[in-house]
Amino acid sequence: MAISYKDSGVDVERGYEAVRLMREHVKSTYTEGVLGDIGSFGGFFQMGKGCKEPVLVAGTDGVGTKLKYAFVADKHDTIGIDAVAMCVNDIVCQGAKPLFFLDYFATGKLSPEVVATVVSGVAEGCRQSGAALIGGETAEMPGFYADGEYDIAGFAVGVVDKRKVINGKKIKSGDVLIGIKSSGIHSNGYSLVRKLWGEDIAELSEYNDELGARPIDVLLTPTKIYVNSILALIEKVKVKGIAHITGGGFIENIPRIFPEGIGCRINTKSYEVPAIFRIMQKKAGIKKEQAYNTFNMGIGMVVCVAKKDVDAAIAQLESTGEECVVLGKTCKGSGVKLV
Repeated sequence: MAISYKDSGVDVERGYEAVRLMREHVKSTYTEGVLGDIGSFGGFFQMGKGCKEPVLVAGTDGVGTKLKYAFVADKHDTIGIDAVAMCVNDIVCQGAKPLFFLDYFATGKLSPEVVATVVSGVAEGCRQSGAALIGGETAEMPGFYADGEYDIAGFAVGVVDKRKVINGKKIKSGDVLIGIKSSGIHSNGYSLVRKLWGEDIAELSEYNDELGARPIDVLLTPTKIYVNSILALIEKVKVKGIAHITGGGFIENIPRIFPEGIGCRINTKSYEVPAIFRIMQKKAGIKKEQAYNTFNMGIGMVVCVAKKDVDAAIAQLESTGEECVVLGKTCKGSGVKLV
């Protein structure tokens, strides 16, 4: 007896339907550099003429176990924003303008409606960051993922003029660190988050007085995309370094932008830590240093500027809708000291 590909669990017709459903979402992200259309073996993008010495900056990332909350809530329209944000927020730290994005979606049994909904979020993230969604991969892998589950990851490429690359090399003692507030947990620390909040959708859907919201709504709040605000800032102010506060929190990410011999002091009382982080720190029974080494604690990006540029930087960021705080200063030494 013959065994077809469909008999083994892969239905190519579902794949065709998924492509049809996501086509308009993809097209909505196209910029003038896009060549061709969805369905090619490769995505084509023609670079503009804005840079004298163009340098490509690439970044790749996934959403991690935050996906579990999309599964239990059966809510898939924002998780794609997270996938884009995690990539484009990284590359803009070097001053790069995102050009294009590719996504990878894999599942055990393909639901065209679910994948199209996820891609609608990817498209929204691309529109927010100015990146074109020029391609991707949708993989049906029977027996590999639990029923109703999937994984998504992405890859972004941006461009910056070589003379404008932001690399932190000119940071010195006495420079100022400005924190740009996050939209919530973003997409890191969810292995611990899930232990603290669990995965019972009934409990997660109940209003929490201390949190001031339903936990599931807070846990699925998409990662904020900072691209437009950061690109506008670096056109107005001399920015020495930018850190995306992802896995490892303040402790691991901020020092990544410092040259050797430079550390910093962070005033943790300079802003009010959002309730979600205070609650999780209490639930976990961890010290402040551990919390700031796990979560973003309400700060999604940290920008380093000279003292003379602080007011101009904050004014510019606030003009683009960002909430900012002076977090602290750089100093001689190494690492991050929380005070």
